[in-house]
Amino acid sequence: MTAETLVELKDLQVHFPILRGVLVDRVVGHVKAVDGVSLSIPRGSTYGLVGESGCGKTTLGRALLRLVEPTGGTAVFDGVDLTALGSNAMRTMRRRLQMIFQDPLSSLDPRQNIESILTEGLATHGIGADRAARRALVGETLDAVGLPRWALSRYPHEFSGGQRQRIGIARALVLSPDLIVADEPVSALDVSIQAQVLNLLATLQADRGLTYLVIAHDLAVVRHICDTVGVMYLGALVEQAPSAELYTRPLHPYTRALLSAVPVPDPDVEDRRERILLTGDLPSPANPPSGCRFRTRCPWARERCAQERPELRTLAAGHTVACHFAEELE
Repeated sequence: MTAETLVELKDLQVHFPILRGVLVDRVVGHVKAVDGVSLSIPRGSTYGLVGESGCGKTTLGRALLRLVEPTGGTAVFDGVDLTALGSNAMRTMRRRLQMIFQDPLSSLDPRQNIESILTEGLATHGIGADRAARRALVGETLDAVGLPRWALSRYPHEFSGGQRQRIGIARALVLSPDLIVADEPVSALDVSIQAQVLNLLATLQADRGLTYLVIAHDLAVVRHICDTVGVMYLGALVEQAPSAELYTRPLHPYTRALLSAVPVPDPDVEDRRERILLTGDLPSPANPPSGCRFRTRCPWARERCAQERPELRTLAAGHTVACHFAEELE
């Protein structure tokens, strides 16, 4: 791991047991939510993770923060293997690792006012000498996310969706973390509010040197805020590239299908471009297909795809893809 790399995942796995039985539960299989993902995130950059619902994006983000325990592999953060830490050491480390949740309403306790929500983490980590010092810290954080200080005495239901998401950002920001995992940070918001929140995240990153792992299904959002994009399918990475490279030169059939579904504002271009429609449903992660996991929905699948699982390989600088025939499909 280079000195500039803040996060490095190696063969990370999260397998959930399938239990059956009447009197005694027994393990009859496993749901392979994350199955051998390796990636790295440079300090101060934004890594976007995209894919269909159920592909393992959120589980990977939670496993990095140890909100879900990994089954195998390693998650190295600033030179420390998080998977090897005990509960006390991990609790201390969590000050540097924060998360913005998808639903800004359900992630906030309706019985706590905003001051209580924002100072809870400060009290847990022993930051601030007293209530007045902590109140000053959360006041400065509210200023940073564009909320008035009178909001401290209010409750989550008294705010709009965009304001609640700013409160969620403030909760993550108040501990001065190095890494923020943003799980669908704008998917529950109106389009006009989405732009405001994305601009806020970009400003905070520039001002504070933050590193982001952004989990999303909206490819347009990821394109504008991410430096590197990884595409997940059925628990595994199938393509990874710098953002501009991925959108102008997608190599994996799944990535090409995803991008073909993104509407283009120019009607002439929209009419001329090829639309790739995927057939069938996402296979079960408890019983993935043999060989290439995408082959059951891939319009270019061949015999080799059923027999041999493609490994991620580099086809250009920083551009890796898991497809046997990627060069032929360009």
